[in-house]
Parts: sequence; structure tokens; C-alpha cells
Amino acid sequence: MRTYLVTGGAGFIGSNYIHYMFRKYKDTIRIINVDALTYAGNLENLRAVEKRDNYTFVKADITDKEAITKLFQENEIDRVVHFAAESHVDRSILNPEVFVKTNVLGTAVILNCAKAAWELSDGTFKEDKKFLHVSTDEVYGSLEEEGSFFYETTPYDPHSPYSASKAASDFLVKSYIDTYHFPANITNCSNNYGPYQFPEKLIPLIINNALCGKKLPVYGDGKNVRDWLYVEDHAKAIDLVQEKGRLGETYNIGGHNEKQNIEIVHIILDTLQEMLPEEDPRRKLVSKDLIAYVEDRKGHDRRYAIAPDKIKAEIGWEPETMFDEGIRKTIAWFFENEAWMKNVTSGDYQKYYEDMYRGR
Repeated sequence: MRTYLVTGGAGFIGSNYIHYMFRKYKDTIRIINVDALTYAGNLENLRAVEKRDNYTFVKADITDKEAITKLFQENEIDRVVHFAAESHVDRSILNPEVFVKTNVLGTAVILNCAKAAWELSDGTFKEDKKFLHVSTDEVYGSLEEEGSFFYETTPYDPHSPYSASKAASDFLVKSYIDTYHFPANITNCSNNYGPYQFPEKLIPLIINNALCGKKLPVYGDGKNVRDWLYVEDHAKAIDLVQEKGRLGETYNIGGHNEKQNIEIVHIILDTLQEMLPEEDPRRKLVSKDLIAYVEDRKGHDRRYAIAPDKIKAEIGWEPETMFDEGIRKTIAWFFENEAWMKNVTSGDYQKYYEDMYRGR
């Protein structure tokens, strides 16, 4: 049975990846999920899998070398899928040091522990061991010219402490590939959306605020463009890169769903009006009058757009979920999981870990 070590698996993308892997592989794999359970890590995301015999949760910080070393010593890890990261640009502007510690030092610790566990006496590595570093399109900077795209060969040009820390972690992984021939891949992905996303991000924030009749903050003129990818499509891409990707290669993962931020807000409002029953009192709260333009974010990149040509040509992956379908699925999920949103926004989700693991 192949064993996967997933870092940051209680977060948004990590938890969706774990759900996808168990749907696909069922009882033929084992997953060890290591997460520090910071503000965006939520074990409620994984209620459906927590009782599986082939799933283990370990609360640990990826910068804790002793804890991570112990995981590799006590388990024969075959795959590492490295999601764990501080990921919100606004928070990075306020507290860059936290992002450097988690995203750079944490990646170095995971790399060193995997290298120590997998390396043979002759400097080669055990067969069928793979490390996948999950990164972002933000490392490439900003696209000004309409119709241009980020490719794997695009020079890095990060503009925020968050994207700079992710760029540094990418280069660390690349250095291990080049120096040690370490068996790794890097993926750079566009903006994800879907179930379990923490409501500091644009789409769940707008959904939640609109349903509560709260202001909908939009940075600057609202015309910043992002390429949106439904999170399950991302999970499929990660799995395919681990199975079929050429070792040492970087693969860009994009959604072919470029939208201005203000366009996203209008689509969400219109879709909420369509999906809410006539008798639902929240229907009267959902209004374009809630839109509030606020001071632009410092160093706000104007446009991101990923070209996933390489991953399609080499691996056969391409996005399956267009935005209109994905946003309806996302809103439907939030309708069905109101308690999850309430717990997350109130901070009560942290109590779940305490209740679940008290005395263990």
C-alpha cells in the first residue's frame, strides 16, 4: 500500500485533495495528514474520512524538524504532497516573517527530512519516491498585456511577501532537484475555489457577506483579473503529475477562466438570486448595493493568466469545470454547510480539534 504524506491537509486545497484521493483510490493507499491547525486549518473539512483505517492525522508544524523526522522514521513514506503554507497576501503584508518561516523554512525542513529518509548510500534515491511542491502563479508577478500568459519558462517576479516566500520555496525545491537529483516536481496553479475555502478569500467572502447582507469589499477599481480553477480539477492535476510527470519538471495548472474581480462579485450575486428560493429571507439581502470599493491592496498585481499547455501535452490534464458550473457547485455546497461557515467565521472550528482529540 502506497503511503502519502500530505502537509497542510486540513486546509482548503489539501482537504479537497485528500477527499479526491480516497474517492479515486479508496483502500489501496494510506494518507498521513500533518497540519499545524493554524487559523485556516480545519479538521471539520475531513470529518468524512477521519475514521478510515488508512487515514492518520498528526498535529505538527512543518518547521518542527524533530516531529517531521519522526514521521519519516516511523512510516515508509512513498509520496510527499506539500501544500502547507501561509497563503493570504493581505496577511503577508502585515506580517511577512510568519510567511518566511512557514513557506521557506518549513519547505526546507520537509525537503531535508524526505532526502534523509529516501537517499541511498551512493547518493541515489529509493525507487518510486516522489515529492510534489504545490505553488502558485503569483510567483510570476503581473501580466499587463491582454492575451499574454504565464508559462513554465516565465521569469519569476514576485510582488508581495507571500509570493516572494513561495518563489523562494520553489527555488529551494529546484535546488534539491539540480544539486541532489532529488525526485521532485513543482506545480504552479491559478486561483482555486470550491468547498471548504476559508472566507478571507474573495469567493467565499462574497458568498457569506451577501447572504448576511454585509458590505462586499472590492479592492481598487475591481478590474484586477484572475484565472479561476475549481479545486477538484486541481486535485486531479496533482495526482496526475505524481503519476505521470517527468521528475524535475515544473507544471503550470490553469483554469482557462479569466475574470475581473468585480465580474466575480456580480456573477455570485446573480447566481445567489437564481438559487435562493423565493421564500428564503436572505434573498432580499442579496443586492448589488452591498458592493463597496475600498483602497487598493499594496502591490496589487493587475492580471494573472496561466497557460496549462505543457501539462496537457505531457500528461493529458486539462480543466473540466467551467466557472458558471463551478460557482453553482460552490454556492450549493455553502448552502448545505451553513454550520461549517458559521463555525469558521466565529472561530469555533478550533474547538473541534480540542473536542475530538481531548485526552489522546
